[in-house]
Amino acid sequence: MKYSIGYRLPCETDSMVKICRDYGKAISNVYFSFASEQSGRLPLCSPDDSSIVEEIQISELREIKKMGKTLTLLFNAACYGESAVSEKLKERVFALCDKMKEEVDLDGVTTTSPFIAEIIKERFGNSIKVMASVNMRIATVRAMEQLSEMFDGYYVAKECNRNFEMLKELHAWCKNHGKRISILANSGCLPFCAYQSFHDNLVAHETLSSVKDIDWSGLPSPCHRFISSKAQDEALGYFLSGTWIRPEDVGFYEPLFGEMKLATRMHMRARSVIAAYVRGRYPGNLLDLTEPSFSSDLRGAVIDNTLMPHNFFEHVTSCNKKCDECGYCTQTARNASIKIY
Repeated sequence: MKYSIGYRLPCETDSMVKICRDYGKAISNVYFSFASEQSGRLPLCSPDDSSIVEEIQISELREIKKMGKTLTLLFNAACYGESAVSEKLKERVFALCDKMKEEVDLDGVTTTSPFIAEIIKERFGNSIKVMASVNMRIATVRAMEQLSEMFDGYYVAKECNRNFEMLKELHAWCKNHGKRISILANSGCLPFCAYQSFHDNLVAHETLSSVKDIDWSGLPSPCHRFISSKAQDEALGYFLSGTWIRPEDVGFYEPLFGEMKLATRMHMRARSVIAAYVRGRYPGNLLDLTEPSFSSDLRGAVIDNTLMPHNFFEHVTSCNKKCDECGYCTQTARNASIKIY
C-alpha cells in the first residue's frame, strides 16, 4: 500500500521532508493547504505570517517533489462564504494553482467545491488532477455519476470504510469509468456525526474574528462534549465503532485501493502514525493513531492495540451496524482498555 500524507510545518526535530526521505517509496503523495488559505483544518498560519510560511512551505515541497512524490493542493473548506461562486474565488484559485505549478510542479487538487473543480478542469485540463474531498461524503455510484464531468477521482465517505460491499461497488464503477478512488484511513470522527456540518463550517471560518466573540463550551466541537459525558467503556465503544482502519488490517483493502490517505496535518505525532501504517503494525494506544483524537476526553484511558481481539476486523466489517442494539465494541473496549492515570 502507498500512502498520501498531510503536510505539517517543520519543527526543531522533524519535518515532512525527513519523513518522506525515511519512508521512501511507501509515501506516494503529500497533500497540503497553502499558508493562510481556508481548508478542512485550521490554517497553517495567520495572514500576517503568510509570507514567511509560504517560503518555508515552497522550499520543503520542492525537496519532496525531487524525491518523486506527487503534490496535491487542498481547497477543501466546507464553506467559502459570499465568495463561494464568484469571480473573486475563481481568480484566487487560478492564481494559487499557477503559483504552485510554477514553484513546485503541482500535480493535483482536492476540493469540496464543485465550482472549484469545474473551473480548474476548464483552465488546466488534465495537467491538474481533481479529487473530490472525503468531506463531500460520496457514498454511492449515483453521487459519483453526478460529479463525473468535474472530478478525476473520489475520496469516498468515511462511513464506507467498513462496508466492503459498498466499497467494491464504488471501486468497480471507478475502474470502469477511468476514475481514481481512495480512502482516508485514520479519521477519528464519529461515523454519521450529527455535528460534522456545523463543525466543518466553523473550521472554514476559524480566522474570522466573530468566531471568537463567545466562549462556548461546545468548542472545538460538541462531539467532544458528548464523548466526555459518557462512561469510559461506552465512550471507548463509540471510538471502536468508528471509521478508522487499524494498520494490521490495511492488507484487506489492497485489492481495492492503491493508495490510502493518512490524516497528519494537525497530528502532533505524525511520524508515529505514518510509521505504524507503513509497518502494518502498532503496539500502542489506538487513540493515538487518529486525527482528530478523543484522548483528552477519556480521562487517562487507552486502548492497547495488542489486546484487541484477532477477529475485530471481520466483526466490524460484517455486522449489521445497529450499534444501539449491539454491545460488541463496548465489551471490546472493556477488555482492551487500560487506565494509566
